Amino acid sequence: MPENHTSPSDWPALNWSDWQPTADTLHMWTQIVGKTRLALTPLQNHWWNVPLYVSARGLTTSPMPLPSGDLLEIEFDFLARHHESTHILQLRLSTGQIRSLRLRPQSVADFFAEYKAALMSLGVDVHINPMPVEVPDPIRFDLDRTHTVYDVFAVERFHRVLMGCDTLFKRFSTNFYGKISPVHFFWGSFDLCVTRFSGRLAGGPPKPDRIQAEAYSHEVISCGFWPGNGGFGLPAFYCYAAPAPAGLGAKPIHPGAWNAAMGEFILPYDEARDASDPAAAILDFLGSTYSAAADAAHWDRPALDRI
Repeated sequence: MPENHTSPSDWPALNWSDWQPTADTLHMWTQIVGKTRLALTPLQNHWWNVPLYVSARGLTTSPMPLPSGDLLEIEFDFLARHHESTHILQLRLSTGQIRSLRLRPQSVADFFAEYKAALMSLGVDVHINPMPVEVPDPIRFDLDRTHTVYDVFAVERFHRVLMGCDTLFKRFSTNFYGKISPVHFFWGSFDLCVTRFSGRLAGGPPKPDRIQAEAYSHEVISCGFWPGNGGFGLPAFYCYAAPAPAGLGAKPIHPGAWNAAMGEFILPYDEARDASDPAAAILDFLGSTYSAAADAAHWDRPALDRI
């Protein structure tokens, strides 16, 4: 496996309090685009048909099938900057037609209107539920004039972090023979994650809703990165098991620590960033938390792990 040592300078500062207004706006925009993918793609196990993916330029839906037989791909391009305050959202059809929207300081409502007009101009008729999900006090997209901030430099820092995480999560994925998810960006929770499965059905009480019933139908160990949301209040790597096995919080890991309030292992982003080798620290966190959770849940590690 190739080495991927990095220095702290390779991982940019990502202060949640500084960029939260931009993150909140971008979160709503990704939900709008993500709900387009949800509407156009058939259900795949554990909702794997709905996330976005990290690309070399930003975040992409990957190609989505249309009733016409054509394909539609939508990409947030965080590298194209025609003006200092703008990025681009590009909508591309397999016919060669392209529409581009400027990503700039503007309300969610205005973005939503421009986005729907761009889809219609391409002949794409899709219903998008206008109510955001997985956020407190949601505001309908078409009525949201609260979230208007868009700092291109903060978004570019975020994209650099996502690219680094995507690379390391894919490296981490190579050591597992069992069922494992792609590395994907869930626009509901606004986090990047990868999930391993034991192959066993999940026990425990019934799930509270259809979303969780599908997501956690089988035993999982999931790890990922929040940019500051997720209830922790600052950028952090995380790992949890569902169902959570007894005694998981007492298992030793390094680096990072158990967060009893959240029921997850947490490694603050700044702690990883300040390490002499951030990539190694992140991979150590992913490996040690997986081992702790898999051992606590009595997974068949000789059959699942690539030694």
